[in-house]
Amino acid sequence: MKKHESKINIAVLVSGSGTNLQAIIDAQEKGILRHGEVKIVISNKKDAYAVNRAKKHSIKAETVIKEGQNSQDIFENSIKKILRENDIHLIVLAGFTNILSQKFTSEYKNKIINVHPSLIPSFCGKGFYGIKVHEEAINYGVKVTGATVHFVSEIPDGGKIIMQKAIYINKGDTPETLQKRVMQKAEWIILPRAIEKVCVEMLKNGGCASN
Repeated sequence: MKKHESKINIAVLVSGSGTNLQAIIDAQEKGILRHGEVKIVISNKKDAYAVNRAKKHSIKAETVIKEGQNSQDIFENSIKKILRENDIHLIVLAGFTNILSQKFTSEYKNKIINVHPSLIPSFCGKGFYGIKVHEEAINYGVKVTGATVHFVSEIPDGGKIIMQKAIYINKGDTPETLQKRVMQKAEWIILPRAIEKVCVEMLKNGGCASN
């Protein structure tokens, strides 16, 4: 990254409908995200609606499909090629369901962030994603949950925490109602703010975030 650049180039990796992507785009258009710009959206699902969201806002989008169980290197190398071609400085995982290898995360150390729908270290790690996180929170009986934005490391949900926001669990909540509220009241708020925070730090440090 050249020192005179005033914005961090961002790639958002997605797998589904792209509601968190939309929150990032909205924040960018409203000026909440000022020191970063989404340059490309990369999906690992050919029918992901997130790709349509990107195109509606004139953001480039690519689809990279993992074929078979032994193709992680090929899959990740394809992503790396797109990142290089678009001069990407920061990778944001927004509902991205493929676990990136240690080789990939170490190559992009302190340059990958993720949003997780719980207050890490609760209800996180391998196998904890999507609605399962909220099912476990309700079944366990906790009164407070929320969302966490963190750096990505080789340990699933194990990187340094950047930002968190708590949400109370209401009596009568279902996993579905809780999931919706955590997204709207936590994820969509802290993800753009955390991205802005990391972008500012990267610009100060010549393209690297501290961890």
